[in-house]
Amino acid sequence: MIAEIKPSKGKGVMKAPPSKSMAHRLLIGGGLAKGESVIEGISSSEDMKATLDCLAAIGAKYTIEGDKVTITGADIRNIPEGAVLKCRESGSTLRFFIPICLLDGKTFTLTGSEKLLSRPLSVYEDIFRKQGITFEAEPDKITVGGKLQSGTYKIKGNISSQFITGLLFVLPLMEEDSVIQLIPPVESCSYINLTIEALAAYGIEVKWQDEKTLYIKGGQSYKAVHTEVEGDYSNAAFFEALNVLGSEIEMTGLNPESLQGDKVYEKNFALLGKGTPTINIADCPDLGPILFAVAAVKGGGVFTGTRRLKIKESDRATAMADELSKFGVAVTVHEDSVVVYPHDFHAPTEILDGHNDHRIVMSCAVLSTLTGGTIKGAEASRKSLPDFFDRLKALGFEVTTYDA
Repeated sequence: MIAEIKPSKGKGVMKAPPSKSMAHRLLIGGGLAKGESVIEGISSSEDMKATLDCLAAIGAKYTIEGDKVTITGADIRNIPEGAVLKCRESGSTLRFFIPICLLDGKTFTLTGSEKLLSRPLSVYEDIFRKQGITFEAEPDKITVGGKLQSGTYKIKGNISSQFITGLLFVLPLMEEDSVIQLIPPVESCSYINLTIEALAAYGIEVKWQDEKTLYIKGGQSYKAVHTEVEGDYSNAAFFEALNVLGSEIEMTGLNPESLQGDKVYEKNFALLGKGTPTINIADCPDLGPILFAVAAVKGGGVFTGTRRLKIKESDRATAMADELSKFGVAVTVHEDSVVVYPHDFHAPTEILDGHNDHRIVMSCAVLSTLTGGTIKGAEASRKSLPDFFDRLKALGFEVTTYDA
């Protein structure tokens, strides 16, 4: 899909889209619970479809009515042998479901795009090797087999929190208690706390013993609930960035007490434009692309804690450097930092590329509202926010989309 955007400003009230991070967690909780759960605020994004596909594969049953999903949990110790879980391009779905497949010793296959399956899974590989669990990775699928054990897990704290979350879904179902010890430095704590909050909604208790130790009591069970997904600070950041650039958009539906790490965008946007600030995004890596975009307009910035950006849907730091260069902005990408230099920001000199990454597409769209621009591969926005361009149009931005 091609998106053409003319210089324009938006105005109006916009309800924040539902939190993708929390929606994954609440859907999986419903799929593991006994009885029928109702979860309101589920989008039709590709990532949500991936998680629902995988829940169906393990035996959960669900119906969809608007943004409401009614789900009857699976008997996860009786998943059909050889079940295939289709993860599409969702890293959260893949990493959350791998441990779920290891409760009863059977063998399962998880599929996904080549890009998804190239993303690191060494944390699980190391754990499984020690426990004698089969883990076979191919370009288009992963096969796992065996039974995960309770006990003490020592895991580096600066890896993706998705591995921690995957374990937290299943360790409470083990007969014995477990402990996860995070080796400092610990990053993405906010996402771990989101998982703990989602688990608590289903009656599952996980406790921090100290700042790097999680205690998980065994013998627990998920209880069915009726709940609603809170608004998403990650995607709200794109609309708030439009305000930074001169629009007047009132965001509603955001929980001011939310544990979402991306809530920090409010503070970070305020820093940009005040000299050349240094901002650490280790705990909010998904904000990287839109922060780089705003920095390009507001006089630059230095961003640290960027190491994990290279293993997202694209190599996000390099992708944004490529796109910002089209706006006349110089960017240098280092191992764990990104520098956006103050420069003469201007209209893009060529067509912008979405890099098959929803956050790159939406960041380029935000910038294009200032200068005008054409984005190819704009359909990648459907991964997390399928109505992104419709939302822009509703706010008064001049946007045209059409198939390439």
